Amino acid sequence: MNVIITGANGFVGRNIGLHLAENGFEVTGIVRGKKVVPFPAVSSKDLTETRLGNMIKNSDALVHLVGQGKQTVCNTYENVNVSLTRNAVTLCKRAGIKKIIYMSGLGVDKSTTLGYFISKYNAEQEIVKSGLDYTIFRASYIVGKDDPLSKTLQQQIRKGKIIIPGSGNYRFQPIFVDDVSKIIGKTIVDKKLSNKIIDLVGPQIISYNLFVKKFLHGRNVPIQRLDFEDAYNNALHGKGSFGVDDLAIMAGDYIGNHKKLASLAEMKFTRWDEILKSCSLS
Repeated sequence: MNVIITGANGFVGRNIGLHLAENGFEVTGIVRGKKVVPFPAVSSKDLTETRLGNMIKNSDALVHLVGQGKQTVCNTYENVNVSLTRNAVTLCKRAGIKKIIYMSGLGVDKSTTLGYFISKYNAEQEIVKSGLDYTIFRASYIVGKDDPLSKTLQQQIRKGKIIIPGSGNYRFQPIFVDDVSKIIGKTIVDKKLSNKIIDLVGPQIISYNLFVKKFLHGRNVPIQRLDFEDAYNNALHGKGSFGVDDLAIMAGDYIGNHKKLASLAEMKFTRWDEILKSCSLS
């Protein structure tokens, strides 16, 4: 089966592409910049080029991973998260691709007031209303070797201290990138996962405090607790390790439905402590 991956040179895209390629899929990545992925890839500015539709014509599925987690003047949530998703839908129709898989965010729903989540919800609606066979995953933190969260913690360690905004008691459900890759493979071939919005979360709920403690694995690194208001002010001025929306997601304490995911995927999921060990993150 032929699978197209947008955002293929990101952490999640590279891992999914490698897994699919190693398991019998023909994978083509779509990247915005240099082709730095270990499988065939083409470049695209905004998914609208005529040549692109011809190159991927009649592929079996498109996995849309392009997303913006921090707004800038040039790259707003609207023109990245929403407009590029709209373009991805149009590309699927133009190229005769009937299946689209989209990576949204845990905590997204129609009652949200957070700008990032609003854009993700609107992107979801572009897909739901498209008439395509779709699967939308609302993902918690996806972790594994070189994931963004682990990189942030490693950078803080190198600077000599870990920064924890607020109490650190807010919870999350990290999911292993290898498990995510397997689920994407199943979603492409299994109709049971079609036309659904599913929480993409790991089997365990943990606090950020505990995750950091296990990540340090006994290393004597000072932990600084930063008042949430101070962390927010830093983020507004482009300082510190966390963006405004990172902090909002932390404070949101978002928990998903792992039982539904496990029932649909019919697979064993990796515990977060096993992830730390297997990826040498702790």
